[in-house]
Amino acid sequence: MTAADIPTEALRTRVAEQLRRARDRSVALTDAVDDDDLVRQHSKLMSPLVWDLAHIGSQEELWLVRDVGGRVPLRPDIDDLYDAFQHPRADRPALPLLSPAEARTYVREVRDKAFDVLEHSPLDGRRLEAGGFAFGMIVQHEQQHDETMLATHQLRSGAPVLNAPPPPPGRPLPAAEVLVPEGPFTMGTSIDAWALDNERPAHDVHVDAFFIDTAPVTNAQYLAFVEAGGYDDPRFWSEEGWAYRAKADLNAPRFWVRDGSGWLRNRFGHIEPIPPDEPVVHVCFHEAQAYARWAGKRLPTEPEWEKAARFDPATGRSRRFPWGDEDPGPEHANVGQRHLSPAPVGAYPDGASPLGVHQLVGDVWEWLDSDFHGYPGFEAFPYREYSEVFFGGDYKMLRGGSFGTDPVAGRATFRNWDHPIRRQIFAGFRCARDASREQSA
Repeated sequence: MTAADIPTEALRTRVAEQLRRARDRSVALTDAVDDDDLVRQHSKLMSPLVWDLAHIGSQEELWLVRDVGGRVPLRPDIDDLYDAFQHPRADRPALPLLSPAEARTYVREVRDKAFDVLEHSPLDGRRLEAGGFAFGMIVQHEQQHDETMLATHQLRSGAPVLNAPPPPPGRPLPAAEVLVPEGPFTMGTSIDAWALDNERPAHDVHVDAFFIDTAPVTNAQYLAFVEAGGYDDPRFWSEEGWAYRAKADLNAPRFWVRDGSGWLRNRFGHIEPIPPDEPVVHVCFHEAQAYARWAGKRLPTEPEWEKAARFDPATGRSRRFPWGDEDPGPEHANVGQRHLSPAPVGAYPDGASPLGVHQLVGDVWEWLDSDFHGYPGFEAFPYREYSEVFFGGDYKMLRGGSFGTDPVAGRATFRNWDHPIRRQIFAGFRCARDASREQSA
């Protein structure tokens, strides 16, 4: 059931629950460290945690308090400070940012007013409010920044401060790859009330038959590439990837640590053995592409990935999620920061797609060999800076979410993108290959 199908008062309750859930996570991620850690920039790729926190409040004030609610602005004087397009991440520590105490007070005051706006909104009428879209957009925005803050935690030095139970154990899968049949399917959505502009509109796409890995590439599989000298052989790398490999001196996934002749990993401050059956994480697009070529395969395209995730050959329709239309539960996928690592391959049999592809949602974002663009009929809404300004850049697509992605943004139509050199994000990949005419028949 999408937000548009829920009676108004039930939708109001659901929105309130989602707002509280997102804020509980933001508080947990910022309360886990002291004020010195909150204002420190742990990497030039990331903002100080205190910037993310106040930015969350600023966006909520702009869209819910001022726009939807028509209320008097709380802090118009800080709008520019927390405009992500005016200040690159590397420059943000030098700004006159709110202190941790001021940021916490600000986001509480904004949230109090946002809840009052929610009580009076019809959750209908103009497009921004219909189905609670503005509230859903803000919930997703906060959860996306929570995942960003989780990535900042991975980059910080010092004693571990985050804890979570381990993911469920893995299970053997029936096959290493699955054939996805030739034919059209419906990509994107026009009916999910909280879907963002780049997911719209639904449109038919023809996809040739292809094989896709049943699960993401694991640490053990990737280690074989490392030990076979994959990082030293230009045959497997694009010209751009090879140049970046040399410039950045890449020789293994980020956060892998040499231990004699073997490897360990740094996971949120814990130095530990690398679980062989977990999906590899913290690799960039170039590394994923090089591995795929080394393995005699390639990366999937975005339409291929979405067809594998959503297409039900029995009905011919596209589902919201691989397992069906219901929201993700703990039996379906490793999402929502329930765990602090990918789950072993085969851990979520109930989350498989109708074609038998596993772990398409959660665990690791999956790099795809597609650039970021709008769908046919794309319309920027409610502002160009969410998607449209990124079209045509060097961005590569990422789909499926990670263990740090919240279920509210974990639908199978959700689109993510980043520069192909990024490794601090919770990204991995799976491989694909073309099917012959005989195989696709």
